Amino acid sequence: MYVVVVFLEAHVGRQTELRDALRRHGKLSIEREEGCRRYDVSVDPIEGSAFLLYQVYEDEAAYRAHRELPHYADFRLLSDPWVKSRRVLTYESVAILGGP
Repeated sequence: MYVVVVFLEAHVGRQTELRDALRRHGKLSIEREEGCRRYDVSVDPIEGSAFLLYQVYEDEAAYRAHRELPHYADFRLLSDPWVKSRRVLTYESVAILGGP
């Protein structure tokens, strides 16, 4: 499995729009992409503008395909103006234990 961790910071006053867009995008990714196994969206309860995405893909090719799909392009076009900063980290999974 291929794991992607994304740290996002929303511009002041754009937290709600970004949160809602992230939830919709995660749902679409799970529904439309066979290779997307997990897409978690979390927000810092103290600093409400800081978001963490935890994504699991079948492999690196599935993640690369995710970034080429129309719903990804639509999401970026919509949400990029609300994002103050973004950091993306990728990992090869050693073990994924448990579930939701």
